[in-house]
Amino acid sequence: MATNFAVNGRAVSVDAPPDTPLLWVVREGLKLTGTKFGCGTGLCGACMVHIDGKRAYSCQTQLSELSGKSVTTIEGLSPNASHPVQKAWLAENVPQCGYCQSGQIMSAADLLKQKPKPTRAEIIEHMSTNICRCGTYQRIVRAVERAAREA
Repeated sequence: MATNFAVNGRAVSVDAPPDTPLLWVVREGLKLTGTKFGCGTGLCGACMVHIDGKRAYSCQTQLSELSGKSVTTIEGLSPNASHPVQKAWLAENVPQCGYCQSGQIMSAADLLKQKPKPTRAEIIEHMSTNICRCGTYQRIVRAVERAAREA
């Protein structure tokens, strides 16, 4: 039986087993490869997306949980990388290897949607769900602070 939901504002109908992780639906089924596979256990944040406007680990979200919901991937955050977080990421030279960046950006966008002017401590706390193997944490924090100032 197909599951109907929206991805990046577009209605989709996915016919896959109900326990299929959203990560594989977006990457393999819908060919939206910006969302990355990291650990597969909800510990690294590389697969972060928004579901009904709140961040979620796509590797831990099953297709059966998505009926009627709205999913936003990194590709849907803005049509041309003009989201304040994406602009700040570039201005602060955050990416190094880049693998974690889509998940980091989705977490940061979630934070700024909830709290447009977070403190440094709130940024650090919120972003602690995402791991950066290259260790660009200081640049990540500066980018979130910049996005908050410039949004």
